[in-house]
Amino acid sequence: MQKIGLLYHPKIERSLRLATDLDTSLRSRGLSTWVGSAWEDEEARKHVATLDLIVTFGGDGTILRAARMAALHGTPILSVNMGRFGFLAEAQPEEVENVMNTVLSGSYWLEERIMLHAELHRGIEEQATYDALNDVVIGHGTVSRVVRLRAYVDGEHMADYVADGLIVATPTGSTAYSLAAGGPILHPRLEDILLTPIAPHRALERSLVLPSSSTIEIQLSSEYPAVLTVDGQIETQLEDGDRVTVTVSPHRCKLVRTQPTNYFGRDLLERLKQ
Repeated sequence: MQKIGLLYHPKIERSLRLATDLDTSLRSRGLSTWVGSAWEDEEARKHVATLDLIVTFGGDGTILRAARMAALHGTPILSVNMGRFGFLAEAQPEEVENVMNTVLSGSYWLEERIMLHAELHRGIEEQATYDALNDVVIGHGTVSRVVRLRAYVDGEHMADYVADGLIVATPTGSTAYSLAAGGPILHPRLEDILLTPIAPHRALERSLVLPSSSTIEIQLSSEYPAVLTVDGQIETQLEDGDRVTVTVSPHRCKLVRTQPTNYFGRDLLERLKQ
């Protein structure tokens, strides 16, 4: 690793301090670095392709932002937890130097996690495409009215939902919004897709687990505003008749790990106690 990017959370003062301190330390070793705000996506994307590693200082949201930027180039991410839960994090702030030394010595492994690829279609036109590490959500907008969603899997009609929304999640996202909506927890190294309805009315109430080869199409029917949300960070207004197609992305999120490969069960219990 010769060039390392340091992404800090602009609303957490200590985040910038830690990034700056690590920047000084890495430069003293003769490594090339870049320091930037995780919220300045356009600027960060200019550098990601040239980086050998991204270190994030923030919560899981910062990692989600980094993952969407890094996946296209296969750049691995080392995460320092400065948020509340830290389901995705590898190190605590006080461990930064030790963990970084371990990584630079080559004593680490890469955990690959699937991502979702979503396409928004309006009529015969493709409006936008997105990649997500956690989830893609179709739900009501500012008016608290249910939306009607028809779901197809591999071209076959599977279910109709009258609900506040529908979550399409990765195993990584199974511990996020989907869990809060009553969905199951999937091991992060699985490659399945999870469908979880939000407050369903006269509809399928249980989550569905689908194979990674599935193509999911969701058709919206709503007289009221509806929204497509990607990783809880990107919002796009939807119109009646819009279709959202979701598949497993060809890109993966690569997380740098120094913990044992069986860390998930232990970390899960610790996070859920918070």
